Amino acid sequence: MTPSEELRAAAERLRELAYAAHGSPWAAVEIPRPGYDLPAWWVESEHQDLDGSTSATVADCPWGEADARYIASMHPGVGTALAAWLEAAARDYEAGVTAADDVFRDDPAGRDRFLATGPGAPSPHALTVARQILGSTS
Repeated sequence: MTPSEELRAAAERLRELAYAAHGSPWAAVEIPRPGYDLPAWWVESEHQDLDGSTSATVADCPWGEADARYIASMHPGVGTALAAWLEAAARDYEAGVTAADDVFRDDPAGRDRFLATGPGAPSPHALTVARQILGSTS
């Protein structure tokens, strides 16, 4: 899979996940637990359900406040923004390939270097994020 294909596949996967999730921002909510020293936490989304209710639990967070706040910060709007960034990184890499094909027409080794480590190389940060989303390491 080329870097561009990896970036686009991750963007598509992330966008699918974001659209399937509740679209509104999420909030970390503290829940008192009688008889326990520490409260429970959950992540909640404000939206209109078919039954008329206006919020839903996104995730229970038995590990505490830090996990709940982190999960809440990664709501679907963050996912769609990351997907757009990954697609932009794919377009940038594709532009680099086009430029390399033109500039290094008679220098295949130079083209390869330009696309591997030069200004035409794919964003290493975007590829790392894409690979995490896709569950791959290369």
